[in-house]
Amino acid sequence: MQRYFLNQNADEDQRFFITDKEDIHHITNVMRHQIGDKIIITFENLKVYTCVITSIDDTEIEVELEEAQSNDTELPVEVTICSGLIKADKYEWLLQKSTELGASHFIAVQMDRSVVKLNQSKVDKKMVRWNKIVKEAAEQSYRLVIPTIEFVSNLKGVYVNIDKYDYVLVAYEDVAKEGEMSEFKRALKQFGKGDRVLIIFGPEGGLSPEEVELFKNNGYIVGLGHRILRAETAPLYALSAISYEKELMG
Repeated sequence: MQRYFLNQNADEDQRFFITDKEDIHHITNVMRHQIGDKIIITFENLKVYTCVITSIDDTEIEVELEEAQSNDTELPVEVTICSGLIKADKYEWLLQKSTELGASHFIAVQMDRSVVKLNQSKVDKKMVRWNKIVKEAAEQSYRLVIPTIEFVSNLKGVYVNIDKYDYVLVAYEDVAKEGEMSEFKRALKQFGKGDRVLIIFGPEGGLSPEEVELFKNNGYIVGLGHRILRAETAPLYALSAISYEKELMG
């Protein structure tokens, strides 16, 4: 059953209206739903209901709540993926798959070794597409929340806000080449339910020594296994490891 998000709190005494143009198009033209068909809606207060479509027109689709769903699909820790700008198709793939694996937030950063350069007009256009990608990925993977995305012009803009996080990890390929694995393991063991975790990844050329030094006294400088991972693959490795440690191992 197809899932959609609605920016309202669930109330069993109300009827609700889907007004997002893309959702209306998807429901009517892609899924070809009709009155009486059922969809799943995730509400702003994280409640999930099976809903029945009661009316359809070009500007809104009316639904009524039918049955509450009880599944919790969020990671037990809140993970922010901060990564250097990489080629468009690779970054979009990173956003999609990281959303499926449970990331809560994304920070795209113009780093020292980023080949990709964005001015503000390009950022605005990218944001529209990036947000569409994470919304669709969140719906597909039955997430309870849609991850947020922001753009920061350099890592100093991230550093000034690190007090927001309980843990800061910097994935640095130079320590991975040296075989360092203990710091990542140690950090994973310490994560507690509800902790806010920031993980920083470089672009295709990796993090510069100056960028790593910025976080040296405020976080873990970690290697992610024995192999050197691509910029778009490393976040998926980290999210999978967190899921294994905190969900499967409990």
